[in-house]
Amino acid sequence: MSIFIWLLMQIIFRDFKSSNILLDGQWNAKLSDFGLARLGPSDGLSHVSTAIVGTIGYAAPEYANTGHLTSKSDVWSYGVFLFELITGRRPLDQNRPKKEQKLLEWVRPHLSDSKKFRLILDPMLEGKYSLGSAQKLAVVANQCLARQAKARPKMSEVLEMVSKIVNVTEIGSPPAPPPMKSLASKDAPEISRRKHIKRMFKKPFIREG
Repeated sequence: MSIFIWLLMQIIFRDFKSSNILLDGQWNAKLSDFGLARLGPSDGLSHVSTAIVGTIGYAAPEYANTGHLTSKSDVWSYGVFLFELITGRRPLDQNRPKKEQKLLEWVRPHLSDSKKFRLILDPMLEGKYSLGSAQKLAVVANQCLARQAKARPKMSEVLEMVSKIVNVTEIGSPPAPPPMKSLASKDAPEISRRKHIKRMFKKPFIREG
């Protein structure tokens, strides 16, 4: 329900990240922590000006640089989340080698070549995934990460693209998670979370066509 409210009311979440995504007993995703949310621009305005807050690594460049929020600011953050989902890595990780610390900089050279693309897929998937579908999801993520906000798709368009890739009804539901656990919660079992993500890349859960 929360994503439809997000779409209809043009709410700008301002701090969209994996730790703010909760899963209920049926694996339905819900957004949490609307404390930083703002209503989107109205009356013909192109943006909302506000103080720069949120989490480093997820903020859209126009927001991080100027404090200007648009309806496309959260689309950027969602693109970051998709690459986080594909790779199993955080947007920023200073524990990794220097060239791998920034997720977006690390993935981009791998996107145009299938052999290189395999290198960025979450190793916890253990090779059990649809490469073509993972690449399609990466294409959606890349569109969300256009530097110019106007070039990014609308969130409704992103939802449509992802829905065409992922067809939840083609497989049985995975085991229910603990009630309302965050997708990136520190106290949520990491192996359980990764197993669920692994299911997302297995055929026939993700279509090739």
